Amino acid sequence: MARIPRLLVKGEDTVYHIISRTALPGYVLGDVEKDYLLGLIKNLSGVFFVEVFGFCIMGNHFHLLAKMNTMDNYSNEEVKRRLSLFRNCAAGVIIDGQVPFFKEKFSNLSEFLKELKQRFSRYYNKLHERRGYFWGDRFKSVIVENGDTLINCLAYMDLNPIRAGLAAKPEDYRWSSMGYHAQTANKDAFLSTDFGLSSYGAMSETERLTDYREFLYEKGAIETVKGMSINEAVIKKERDKDYKLTSVDRLRFRTRYFTDSGIIGTKGFVSHYYAMFKGCFNTRHEKKPKKISGLDGIYSLKRLANGT
Repeated sequence: MARIPRLLVKGEDTVYHIISRTALPGYVLGDVEKDYLLGLIKNLSGVFFVEVFGFCIMGNHFHLLAKMNTMDNYSNEEVKRRLSLFRNCAAGVIIDGQVPFFKEKFSNLSEFLKELKQRFSRYYNKLHERRGYFWGDRFKSVIVENGDTLINCLAYMDLNPIRAGLAAKPEDYRWSSMGYHAQTANKDAFLSTDFGLSSYGAMSETERLTDYREFLYEKGAIETVKGMSINEAVIKKERDKDYKLTSVDRLRFRTRYFTDSGIIGTKGFVSHYYAMFKGCFNTRHEKKPKKISGLDGIYSLKRLANGT
C-alpha cells in the first residue's frame, strides 16, 4: 500500500508535533550527541521560520513541537539576515535574486527537518568514524491545534523521560523543554511560552511557565511501576477517588494520539484540515473526526486502539 503523502499546510501558520527515530540499534544518542542535536535545533530555528514550543531528545529518537510560520511574516531584509546566518557570511553579500528561493525554503517544514537531520548525520558519522544512514524512516508529523491540544501534547513530550525512568522530575532532564526552562532560564529565549491558551494572554512569562509546570505535574502524577508493587500512597489516592479514571489516567492511555493521529484538535479543526488533505487518503469512505475518550473536546483524524 502506498504511503499517505505528508500533511503540510501552506499559506498559514501551523503547529506540528514532529517525531524522528534513528536507524541504528540501541540508544545511540548519548550526552554529547544530545547536546549537539539540541544546538542544531536552536541554531536552525533562528534561520527557518520556526517557533519552538518544546522538545525532548531521547536515546533513539526526538520530539519537537513547533510552529512553521508563513513567509508573509518576514521582510526581505529579515530573510537576508537569516540567510547570512545560514551561510555564515555577511548579509551584504547576498543578492536580492536569492531571497524568493530562501523565503520558500525557510517556511517549509520538510526543508527544516532535512537540514537538521543531514547536519546531525554528518556530525555523528564523523564523530564515530562510520558511514551510512543514521536516521530511520521519514519523520512523523501531526498537525496540532493551539490551546488545550497543544499544551497536552507538550506535557506528553516533557513526561517522556519520566515514563522511561530517566529522571525523577521533568526539570531534571536537561534535553527536554521543561529541563531547558529550569536549568538555563530559557537561554536566548529559545522556547516560546505562548502555549496557545487564551487564559495565558494576561499572564507574565513567569506566570505562564509556573501554570504549565503545575499542569505538567498533574499530568505526570501517576507513576509507572516496573517490577515493583504499587506504592501505597498511589493506592490510597485510587481508593479516595473510588478507582475512577481521572484526566491524568486517560492522558496516559491516549498518548498514542499525539504521534499517530495525523491531525488532532477540536472537531471543527480536524474537519477543516481533513477537507484540505482529503485527496491524500486512499479510501472510498469519508473520514470523520473521532472523539478521543478522556480528553474533553479533542478529536483525532483516525480511530486508534485504546492502548498506548
